[in-house]
Amino acid sequence: MALIFIINTISFAQNPLITDQFTADPSARVFGDKVYIFPSHDILATEGKGRKDWFCMEDYHVFSSDNLTDWKDHGMIVEQNKVPWVKPNSYSMWAPDCIQRNGKYYFYFPSIPKDTVNYKKGFAVGIAIADKPEGPYIPETNPIKGVSGIDPNVFIDKDGQAYLYWSGGNIFVAKLKENMTELDSEVKTLENLPAKGLKEGPYMFERNGIYYLTYPHVENKIERLEYATGNNPLGPFKVAGVIMDESPSGCWTNHHSIIEFKKQWYLFYHHNDLSPQFDKARSIRADYLHFNPDGSIQKVTPTLRGIGITKATDQIQIDRYSEINDRGVSISFLDSLNTFNGWKTTFNQSGGWIQYNNVDFGKKKLKSVTVKAFSEKGGVLQIAVKGKKQTVIAEVIIPKGINWTEIKTPLLKTESGIQNLIISSKDDNQIEVDWIKFEQ
Repeated sequence: MALIFIINTISFAQNPLITDQFTADPSARVFGDKVYIFPSHDILATEGKGRKDWFCMEDYHVFSSDNLTDWKDHGMIVEQNKVPWVKPNSYSMWAPDCIQRNGKYYFYFPSIPKDTVNYKKGFAVGIAIADKPEGPYIPETNPIKGVSGIDPNVFIDKDGQAYLYWSGGNIFVAKLKENMTELDSEVKTLENLPAKGLKEGPYMFERNGIYYLTYPHVENKIERLEYATGNNPLGPFKVAGVIMDESPSGCWTNHHSIIEFKKQWYLFYHHNDLSPQFDKARSIRADYLHFNPDGSIQKVTPTLRGIGITKATDQIQIDRYSEINDRGVSISFLDSLNTFNGWKTTFNQSGGWIQYNNVDFGKKKLKSVTVKAFSEKGGVLQIAVKGKKQTVIAEVIIPKGINWTEIKTPLLKTESGIQNLIISSKDDNQIEVDWIKFEQ
């Protein structure tokens, strides 16, 4: 049965990318002039629905963007109980991948099969096929014969040969036939990777003749992203370094993909931003990725600002900052019981500041700024742009009150083009800010 539900939800460029649902294990792909993300979809287990305090996933969505700023949710594309080979109500639709070939889109996903005899490791990998990246996708009747494990990843080399990678104790690879649904070689276990600690989530890409096998690995207690390099998709590979260190907040998993889009490389990964107390409910992120001249990967430091350019006329979530003062300003949830509402910025000391980079003021002159805020005692916020020098463009008086208010203030100076913003407090009264935006 074909499955597709169109949803017009738009998420924005800050991390996490999607804020109305949990998402994890992002497989990012460039199809045409857009980036599509195929993540897994975490939900919270309840009585009779999944295993308490464990990963719980029942379907997949796909998201797309042509500017890495505005992300559209195209809705659910595959659902566990409508895939013929999947064990009903297993809630095990783990990390997927998608690839395009000969005008078709092949979506690979693992799950627990009804057939536990031929798939002894507990998971099999199946395929759903579509004519467009957003679907509708039609699942194949059976999983791929000879593949038992999780985290499928597909790579098509320059000579047209396709390879399927997956994990299950080790990382495995096999060639795929032209039809993309059957193996075309024996399964090979990739060697020379770290012997100790869990390895999973392989993702292969090629750049300048170097083949990069990237993967999460538990070197200590939680996963970090590592990579190995070789001159052939089948190896041998040599461990080359760390792409991203372990999460400082203790999120046990990380799972990723790496793409080049419009001559810039990006790392997509996940963290538990919207669920800081429970790391089985995760959210996808993205940050810039860079290479050294010798082809080695520069370590990525995760950010809240993420990628993409924010329009000045959009609601700018300054809590997804580029930089923050170490005193006088803090970030917290608007509603700790409903984290999907997002975050707020609290100023509580004169001079406390936060910086938000890459805001596009466009060419038309904007005349005012609106700030959604409240302050029981009232206060003053200063908004500036920061280039070679810092220029104040607005001072916003926040009135006394206990309710959120949208305060509109004329600009002291107009700006154009891409700017970095600095928002700071001019007194010690506490001011809470949800967002700011500029208007004509």
